[in-house]
Amino acid sequence: MKLLVLCLLGASLAAGQSLFDGKTLKGWSVQEKEAWMWKVKDGAIVGGSLEKKVPHNTFITTEKRYKDFELTLQVKVEGEKPNAGIQIRSERIKDHHEMIGYQADVGPGWWGKLYDESRRRKVMGNWVSKEAAKAAREGWNDYKIRCEGKRIRLWINDILTCDYTEKDESIPLEGYIALQAHSGPPFEASYRKIVIKEL
Repeated sequence: MKLLVLCLLGASLAAGQSLFDGKTLKGWSVQEKEAWMWKVKDGAIVGGSLEKKVPHNTFITTEKRYKDFELTLQVKVEGEKPNAGIQIRSERIKDHHEMIGYQADVGPGWWGKLYDESRRRKVMGNWVSKEAAKAAREGWNDYKIRCEGKRIRLWINDILTCDYTEKDESIPLEGYIALQAHSGPPFEASYRKIVIKEL
């Protein structure tokens, strides 16, 4: 019996841990004044609004911090000029709606790039190939993010889009994971099947 339990536990750890139960926002944190911009719909965490303008960037974060990991999830965006992202190794800025840290980008022209949100405010890891620039499609996209030490890699639909190694020794290699809906015209960003495997 002990062996069976250990085997099941080992298989569970190898497969990773779900960060979203598909029904509630348990395990996630959002600022009270931004709660109207986040909900669970059709088995996904949905940020933004299709009815009105998204006034500023908004984030929903994990309650736990992570360092080295592989994160897999499915993402889709819809609406006018949709723009979103997945924060990794990030922190909330005190008394502000913004976060600071790496962002795996989401949206037309941005899918699979690595942006440095509220810090260097620029793309740190661009597409690695012509195939990477065309990796995203309409509807749901498979996103994989792997952080190992200073190296961060991104995949969209099993196509490697970004391979970035941090050179700045002052940049933290640990922090929260968060889902973002960017400011702008009415749109929604949906996230589901969110699984993390700590390395």
